[in-house]
Amino acid sequence: MEPLSLLKTREKSTITRLTRNSKIFKSIIKAIQDKKGEHIVSLDLRKIPEASADFFIVCQASSTTQVRAICDAIEDQVRMDCNEAPYKHEGRQALQWVLIDYVSVVVHVMHPDARKFYKLEEMWSDAGSQLHDM
Repeated sequence: MEPLSLLKTREKSTITRLTRNSKIFKSIIKAIQDKKGEHIVSLDLRKIPEASADFFIVCQASSTTQVRAICDAIEDQVRMDCNEAPYKHEGRQALQWVLIDYVSVVVHVMHPDARKFYKLEEMWSDAGSQLHDM
């Protein structure tokens, strides 16, 4: 493990960052809209140094069945359009809050009660947000 002093001096990588026009971003939004996900919001985290991703996409579904359908649609659409599988996903057992991690973009599909309780948009209020409802 590197000492903390070395971490501060390390230069940022030159990896290309995502935009809202990126193929994976558009594929995720399309999949959510196709399955009637509600209150779709993207949070632009690119200017927040502590953020682990470029974007969060947050939406809600009215039932656990719809949460599952949206998550399946996202994974299918991204695999078809971008030939990418998620790095990780969590929450598929309870289906109250499912997180799908594509590294640069993290998708949060939430039941309304979980969304009200965790208030992700408030937690990341310094991020630029955009509504994507139809």
